[in-house]
Amino acid sequence: MDGLNWDKEFALEQAADDADLLQELLEIFKDSYGNDLALIKSGVEEGNASAISGAAHSIKGAAASLGIHGIRDLALSIEADARNDSLAVAKENIAQLEHLYEELKQL
Repeated sequence: MDGLNWDKEFALEQAADDADLLQELLEIFKDSYGNDLALIKSGVEEGNASAISGAAHSIKGAAASLGIHGIRDLALSIEADARNDSLAVAKENIAQLEHLYEELKQL
């Protein structure tokens, strides 16, 4: 699970040291991540850089607030690639984003 590079202590602080609340936040993030990942995939298929950028931005912000640096960094890269119309590069990162999603689901 080191691909996630999760700072659990930071995440717990963000949840006011409430482990149950943190777990709820993780579940919400897992759901939204899945939806945003689907948007990124369809954006790549359609050549829609704006859709890719928006969904990657959403993932980036949520991951940052939960201290999941691996996802944040990758989403930041995808967002930047989409904004620069480098869709081929963004497409290459989708497999890694999917892999991290599978890791996240194990939390």
